[in-house]
Amino acid sequence: SRMKQAEETAGLISNGDVILTHCNISGLLPLVAEFCRRENKQISFFTTETRPYLQGSRLTAWELQEAGVPVTIITDNMVAQVMAEGKINKVIVGADNLALNGDFANKIGTYQIAILAKHFNIPFYVICPPPSKAQTGKDIKIEIRPDIELLEYQGVSLAPNGAKAYYPAFDITPNELITKHIYLEVNNGR
Repeated sequence: SRMKQAEETAGLISNGDVILTHCNISGLLPLVAEFCRRENKQISFFTTETRPYLQGSRLTAWELQEAGVPVTIITDNMVAQVMAEGKINKVIVGADNLALNGDFANKIGTYQIAILAKHFNIPFYVICPPPSKAQTGKDIKIEIRPDIELLEYQGVSLAPNGAKAYYPAFDITPNELITKHIYLEVNNGR
């Protein structure tokens, strides 16, 4: 099923595409790139760092580089500028939870990328798990992580003593911002 999902995703990509991704899709992007390579499509990626745990730079960039796919890391807050410069022509992200109406939850920052993609007329694709029982994104519970995860890194303080932090680990991207859902087919699912 994941192979079919990667192959379908590769079918949406054209030769020369530069794809923005956020966080990590558990090894699927190198597989997508391999399907593109088999079709003689040369592609490259921009990946956000994906703060605060840097899954984009630590995992996604590493996976793509190991697969021989060109990848450029940017900070999460550079997305608008990079899109405005015309450096991106597709966005592909994963989903941690998919509602029945097509809304989905993914790593915090995905929602703002979808809004920017819509603004710049860039197709926004989401590689989805099977839908949960949530009717809409409002039914997906967002985990609020401990503030220490933003205030410290490996015991080193990143903020002034007494500062507070707020860290919702995920956000909800509404269905109307999505160009296409790429579903994982399980049994007779979507």
